[in-house]
Amino acid sequence: MELSAARWCVTLLSLFAGLTSGLEITSSSASTPTEVASGQSVKLDCQFTLASEDSGPLDIEWSLVASDNQKDDQVIILYSGDRAYENYDTPVKGRVHFNSPDPKNGDASVNVLTVKSTDTGTYQCKVKKAPGVRNKKMQLVVMEKPSKPRCYIEGSSHEGKDVVLRCTSDAGSKPMKYSWEKTTGSKVLPASSVLDPVSGTVSVKNASASASGTYRCTASNRVGAEQCVLDLSVTPIPNTAGIVAGSIIAVLLILLIIAIILFCFCRARNRKKYEKEICNEIREDVPPPKSRASTARSFTVASQRSSLGSMSPSNLHEYALKPQYDKIPSSEEYDRPPSQAPMPPPSAAKMAGYNLSRMGGIPVMVPAQTRDGSIV
Repeated sequence: MELSAARWCVTLLSLFAGLTSGLEITSSSASTPTEVASGQSVKLDCQFTLASEDSGPLDIEWSLVASDNQKDDQVIILYSGDRAYENYDTPVKGRVHFNSPDPKNGDASVNVLTVKSTDTGTYQCKVKKAPGVRNKKMQLVVMEKPSKPRCYIEGSSHEGKDVVLRCTSDAGSKPMKYSWEKTTGSKVLPASSVLDPVSGTVSVKNASASASGTYRCTASNRVGAEQCVLDLSVTPIPNTAGIVAGSIIAVLLILLIIAIILFCFCRARNRKKYEKEICNEIREDVPPPKSRASTARSFTVASQRSSLGSMSPSNLHEYALKPQYDKIPSSEEYDRPPSQAPMPPPSAAKMAGYNLSRMGGIPVMVPAQTRDGSIV
């Protein structure tokens, strides 16, 4: 009986030693995916230990598990025969490296540099050293940080009106959350405001002047956050009636000025046309004065010569009493009406016949003439 009990103890000890010996991966398996922002680097952890009976060559293989069971997994990096192989044609080619320069020391972790959204997937670390074989899977999720959001106001910002503050980020992985805070004054959102963290809005009901101030919105997800700022100014409702009345008066004044300008322009144009017509009438109806003066002068000279040719001693004393025949009338005297003609001098000296003979004159007979120079 004692011999059989001793045998059972030896058997259990040997089984326990066999269970505790051999290759083991000591890194804890993550219960949640590893999340990282796009553009950053991430470390996929895979630590292991070896046993004395693990005497075969060490092989470490990292692969991207296919989402479809009908497809093969893609090897992204391999360590075998004390050498690393990294040039596999995969989406992470050139961006994945072993964390340790000598992975056989128990560190099979790899670093993935500058991750992209296409790097999201399930990765597997497999360590083999005959007779031991162990593997570990982990899920990597590459997320995009929110882009810088845009803050703006919707609705009227007058007192008594409803105002909506809106915040929108155009890029970023879901789920995304928005938060608002007031950075001036009481630094508390108005009591009548309603915040929607999903749509990124703050609705302020019946806004008052106390709601004026600077507000800040933060858009965030699990890998990053960005902010924007806006200023809200709640003002009294403007006097709409006064604005309308002022606009109407301004329009009427402009129309009045235009009417005055048109009236002045038309009046000046008509006056210029009338003056031009008057000038044309004067040129057509009034003959030049010089033509009449020259005609009268030539007629008077001819009459005078004929008179001198007919003078005689018998009538010489009569012509001596008429001094108006001794000169040629000027153009002014000719143009003067008969009523305004100058009267002859009251007296004139008589010229004797012998005096006329001494002067070389010849007595002739001169016909009588009227004042305008015509022969009677």
